[in-house]
Amino acid sequence: MKKQKLIPTIAAIAALLFVTPSVSTAQIQDFQAWLKAPKGELAEQKFANKKLSKSDCNEAAYIIDSLWLRKSAKELGHQWQRMTISHDSIKLACACRVFGNAPMDGRSLYISMHGGGNCPKEVNDEQWMNQIYLYEPTEGVYIAPRAPWNTSDLWHRKGLDELLEDVIRACVVFEGVNPNKVYLLGYSAGGDGVWRLAPRMADKWAAASMMAGHPGEASQINLINTPFMIWMGENDHYYNRNTLAKEKSLVMDSLSAAHPGKYTHSNNIIKDKGHWMERVDTVALSWMAQYRRAPYPKQIVWRQEFVTREHFYWLTAPADEVEQGKTVIANIEGNEINIEQCDYTRLTIYLNDNLVNLDKKVTIRHKGKKIARVKPRRTIANMHRSLNLRNDRSYAFPCIIDVELE
Repeated sequence: MKKQKLIPTIAAIAALLFVTPSVSTAQIQDFQAWLKAPKGELAEQKFANKKLSKSDCNEAAYIIDSLWLRKSAKELGHQWQRMTISHDSIKLACACRVFGNAPMDGRSLYISMHGGGNCPKEVNDEQWMNQIYLYEPTEGVYIAPRAPWNTSDLWHRKGLDELLEDVIRACVVFEGVNPNKVYLLGYSAGGDGVWRLAPRMADKWAAASMMAGHPGEASQINLINTPFMIWMGENDHYYNRNTLAKEKSLVMDSLSAAHPGKYTHSNNIIKDKGHWMERVDTVALSWMAQYRRAPYPKQIVWRQEFVTREHFYWLTAPADEVEQGKTVIANIEGNEINIEQCDYTRLTIYLNDNLVNLDKKVTIRHKGKKIARVKPRRTIANMHRSLNLRNDRSYAFPCIIDVELE
C-alpha cells in the first residue's frame, strides 16, 4: 500500500550522531579511532570494557545509537520497501498510512490488528482491508499488518513478537517514530491478540486498546506501567466476550486500587451494542495518544504468558528456565534493587542513570535478604551488547549485573 522511497535522512541522522564535542576523553577518542578502521568485535576492545564516566557514557551512547541505526537500516531496508517483514520464514505483510505533521519528539506509531481468525484466507484478507481504514489518528504512522496465519490464534501465537519488534524498529529507522510512542490496538480476533500481546510485551507499548476480543488465559498483572483500554458491546455474547470483558474490567479496577498510581485503565462496556460497536471505540486513539512509554519503571511485575520472553524492561531471565506462569516482582528504591518474588535461579539486571546512581554502590536484595552489593561499571561494551540484544534504542544499558538467587 505504501510505496515511497525510504527516508533519505537516515545517513544524515547517523552522521549527526557521530558529531561529538571538540574535547573528548582518550576513551572516546579510542572509540572514534576504532570506528574509522574497525578491527575485531567492539565488545572485545580494551577501551570498550573500561569504566566510563557519566558524561563519556552519554557521548558514547550517541555513537552506539548511530551504529545501531545503520545496522537496522541495512537489515530491514529491503523488507520495508516491500512492506513485508520476515523472521524465521514467517512473513508479516503491512499496510501503512501516515497522518499529520511529525512532532519534534518523533512520530507516534499505531499497530492495528484485524479480525477474522479461524476462517478462509479470503475472509481474513477482507478483514485486513477493513482494518486499514478503520481508524485514523490525528498524528502518526498507522500500520495494519496482515496476520501470517489463518487460525483462531492468528494474533498471539509464537513467532509474532519478533515480527512486531521488527515493525517497530523499521518505523523508528525509516518513518521517524519515537519508540516511546508506540500503541497497540485490535478488533475482534485482533482484540484477542491485544489481550495477550499487551501484557507479554508491556515493555514495548506506550498504551494499548482491546476492541471486542476474547481474553482467553491472559493475565493483566504485567500492565502495571502500561495504560490499557477495554472496549466491548454489552450484547456481544458470543464466546461470553461481554461477560469476560466485565470480569476483566473488575480485575483492572482491583489492580489499580491495590497499586495507587499504577494500572492506568479505561473500561468501556457499550450499552445496546453487539460485536460491532459502530465506531464509538475510535476515541481510543486519542486516549492512548496522551501516554508515553515509561521504559525505566521503578516497579515491574513480569509473569510469563503462553508465549514466553527472555527480556522485560530492565530484566532478563535465563532462557533455559522460562515457562508459562513464572513470575518476577521487583522494584528499585534509591540505589537498592528489591526482588520481592522470583521463580528463576538467576537474573540479569540492566541499569542506567535513570534507574539508579551509577556512581554509587548498588545493593540487591532477594526477599528482603541482601545478596549483593556492587560498584556499577558503565561500559561501551554493555551499551552495544544490550542495544543489539533488545533492538530498542531505549534499552542501551551501560551497566549489566548477573545475580544468583539460589
